[in-house]
Amino acid sequence: PHAGPVDSKNEAAMSELVPEARQKPVVPMKPMGINTSLLGYIGIDTIIEQMRKKTMKTGFDFNIMVVGQSGLGKSTLVNTLFKSQVSRKSSGWNREEKIPKTVEIKAIGHVIEEGGVKMKLTVIDTPGFGDQINNENCWEPIEKYINEQYEKFLKEEVNIARKKRIPDTRVHCCLYFISPTGHSLRPLDLEFMKHLSKVVNIIPVIAKADTMTLEEKTEFKQRVRKELEVNGIEFYPQKEFDEDLEDKTENDKIRQESMPFAVVGSDKEYQVNGKRVLGRKTPWGIIEVENLNHCEFALLRDFVIRTHLQDLKEVTHNIHYETYRAKRLNDNGGLPPMTVETEENHESNL
Repeated sequence: PHAGPVDSKNEAAMSELVPEARQKPVVPMKPMGINTSLLGYIGIDTIIEQMRKKTMKTGFDFNIMVVGQSGLGKSTLVNTLFKSQVSRKSSGWNREEKIPKTVEIKAIGHVIEEGGVKMKLTVIDTPGFGDQINNENCWEPIEKYINEQYEKFLKEEVNIARKKRIPDTRVHCCLYFISPTGHSLRPLDLEFMKHLSKVVNIIPVIAKADTMTLEEKTEFKQRVRKELEVNGIEFYPQKEFDEDLEDKTENDKIRQESMPFAVVGSDKEYQVNGKRVLGRKTPWGIIEVENLNHCEFALLRDFVIRTHLQDLKEVTHNIHYETYRAKRLNDNGGLPPMTVETEENHESNL
């Protein structure tokens, strides 16, 4: 009979602790002293395992978009990231295949499984972007597509009888491919990133980095960073969303040293010193894609998949989608299922 109030007290105490822990990472260390006075094992530490089991059953969604001119190796890079053929790739140039007159958007879904963990991966390709003589406003269909996914999610969310698990088609990450010119960014690059950094997580990538010498690469990366800063373009991870000091330190290092990642993609394997490696064969040797001395592909993969995948999803949900949702409901966009009256009636009926 007494379990109820004790539980709610514990919950209140826990919820008080959580926000503090976010501001000052030092705080969580304090309760360690209290643990010693526990008169036996309770089993709080199994919560993580319970969550793990639950998420393993449902699996994960991850939607990644690639944007850039044709011929920069976008499909190859995505295939390299996920070590499988997940992006469209024609097996050779086809005479009938014309450059699309406008930007098309193609989403291809796959289920990838590793170590019992299932991921529903969707690769969204944007053929035709930046390939015309006049590329004015060619970012518009892409922005429209991103917002349409937010709209779809919002419509599902405001339904009174809503699904337990809303299908998530929102774009979690946009890899923007920069041409390895060694010069400045093109107006198109700046225009795209300026408009879309507000609605999606953009990760700038310098494509085909093996076309530059090491000095050119370092110089070009610095130049790109400077230009983005001067133009006020915020790429992911955005400074204002760092949650605590630990995040800030880690992300500052990525923002100031690694970004934009200068990468080389390849889905061909070669033998190097008796080991099979993904690489690109040149007359003077093999460029090993996953070797950090050769290119920054491994850094990009670790960043997108191994350290920040969950954060990319959270920033999409809590920041970009939330901004869209607030604006949409503020403009009172006539979402039929839920108006103020129906909400009040629904509550009074309950």
